[in-house]
Amino acid sequence: MKRDWIATARTLSEALPYLQRYEGAIVVVKFGGHAMGNDRAMNGFARDIVLMKQVGINPVIVHGGGPMINDMLKRLGIVSEFVNGKRVSDEKTVEVVEMVLSGRINKRIVQAINRQGGKAVGLSGKDADLLVCERASPDMGFVGHPTDVNPRVLRELAASGYIPVVAPVGCGKNGETFNVNGDTAAGAIAAALQADRLLLLTDVAGIMSSAGDILTRLTPDDVRGLIADGTISGGMIPKAETALSAMKGGVRAVVILDGRAANAVLLELFTEHGAGSLIHTTSAK
Repeated sequence: MKRDWIATARTLSEALPYLQRYEGAIVVVKFGGHAMGNDRAMNGFARDIVLMKQVGINPVIVHGGGPMINDMLKRLGIVSEFVNGKRVSDEKTVEVVEMVLSGRINKRIVQAINRQGGKAVGLSGKDADLLVCERASPDMGFVGHPTDVNPRVLRELAASGYIPVVAPVGCGKNGETFNVNGDTAAGAIAAALQADRLLLLTDVAGIMSSAGDILTRLTPDDVRGLIADGTISGGMIPKAETALSAMKGGVRAVVILDGRAANAVLLELFTEHGAGSLIHTTSAK
């Protein structure tokens, strides 16, 4: 038992430079549907987020919910399809998307964080015109692309000690409701906040090479090359595109990592080796 205490103390001591490094920083965390897992995984994630806030980091959570949306659509007999990792959304589909994301999932995450001692507030991209969108493509239905991001409400919540939890549902200038890909929403919000880090939690260990190895450090040019040669494909494409867009918008670095792993966020922020695939410019590490 004594050895465990010593190991814990050593771990805390080794984390000090990283605690100092991120004090006051804004870190946007995309919590993917598959990464949510069971209640144990949810509670572990919530505990890590509360710890981040406790040590002076300002986390902003943007969540997905694909598996839960799929389940509800199936129960309602609504068929949906995907194009390049994004769900085609007609009026019926987007109604279900909003119901599941802004209701069941958003409040589940809020409740989990609050149970761990945090002060979470749930909202969607419709609130305070956080995400104003236009149609991403005529063929995608009510899939939205953020054109205006108004993060003031997020800054005010964070400054008041709250942890914002955002459902990726946006509003149109003519009153439409748009389903926004969770990665896309997280990237747009991170750029608007000029976040220090964008963490994309998913159900894989990171960006994989053609040989199946995790690519731990990449530049934007590397990522573009991997998309062009097909190494990055399917659902990883919107994540990679989000990373590139976010960094172009001013985010210091983006990490794609396995949200199912215990303490994934803490390992990334507070250890030397991090976790997953870090995408950064040569001047930002």
